[in-house]
Amino acid sequence: MTITITAFERSPDGGKGLARDTRVRWALEEAQLPYEVRLVSFEAMKAPAHLAIHPFGQIPTCEEDDLALFETGAIVLHIAERHAGLLPADANARARAITWMFAAVNTLEPPILEFTMAWLFERDKPRYEERLPMLKARVRTRLEQLAARLGEADWLDGAFSAGDLMMVSVLLRLRATGVLDEVPRLAAYVARGEARPAYRRAFAAQLAVNKRSPEAGA
Repeated sequence: MTITITAFERSPDGGKGLARDTRVRWALEEAQLPYEVRLVSFEAMKAPAHLAIHPFGQIPTCEEDDLALFETGAIVLHIAERHAGLLPADANARARAITWMFAAVNTLEPPILEFTMAWLFERDKPRYEERLPMLKARVRTRLEQLAARLGEADWLDGAFSAGDLMMVSVLLRLRATGVLDEVPRLAAYVARGEARPAYRRAFAAQLAVNKRSPEAGA
């Protein structure tokens, strides 16, 4: 079995771990699975060969023998269901972990993305000063709800799971805005995720790609 994932040839975030291939790398590291990375340029992402795997021309993708997948949630779930370390053995706990995966990408990520994109790219747009507090308030509501559910626990439902992996990955998008630090319980939760050896290996692997010099073929 050979696993090959795709990643940005040069990530827009400069290797800060926000590109979605980091989530897949992290899952593979948690499952202790070897994998190869095929780097893709922005131009190649829209070429027929890549579109045949990812119809929306994005990354990451994951190829394993004759199976090709796209969408990070689907890829991480596929890895978690087939390899130990990311989903509990108990059926009910397993279902709850998968629920948290969906909550991360469906309930938390959309308002976080809307807020962070406005914060980054819309400062010169009309109504920015009026719109940003509204977007931030939506995010804060979700963060407070999540923090209340987490309570004093280390992870969302007992032991670390794919649900935590996806949730931490989504919450990391808020770091640069300072909003995450306004909810200390979640800031500590994210820090616990980042401290995991598997995450650190995944982060380092993505950062190494983006540190390559132009002379090295970046």
